[in-house]
Amino acid sequence: MIALLLSERCTACQRCVTICPASVFDAGTGSSPPQIARASDCQTCFACELHCEADALYVDPDVYQAVPVDAQDLEARDLLGVYRRDSGWHEWADDPHYANLHWRMDEVFARGRQMAEADLQRNSR
Repeated sequence: MIALLLSERCTACQRCVTICPASVFDAGTGSSPPQIARASDCQTCFACELHCEADALYVDPDVYQAVPVDAQDLEARDLLGVYRRDSGWHEWADDPHYANLHWRMDEVFARGRQMAEADLQRNSR
């Protein structure tokens, strides 16, 4: 669930407002950053964090409840922007250590379907 928006890092680009499928953010005006307005509506899809080139957002992986986080702790543990980096977006796009392999999820789902079909066949005998 969305846990933090660091206004001092935010460039007020409003990408998070535009990209969020759950309308969690209210847009800022002028150079003011957006606001987390409906955190409990967050789907924990990480799209906002993925698109935030300023690393001003932190989405906690807990889908069910808001988790209190400390900005200094996140920064010290290098967790700001980690999803974007590990997904190979923006400045990490050409770094082979962070290759974006999301496109391969179709292979994972296909294997899962095959395993489920095999289980159904075994169990129907």
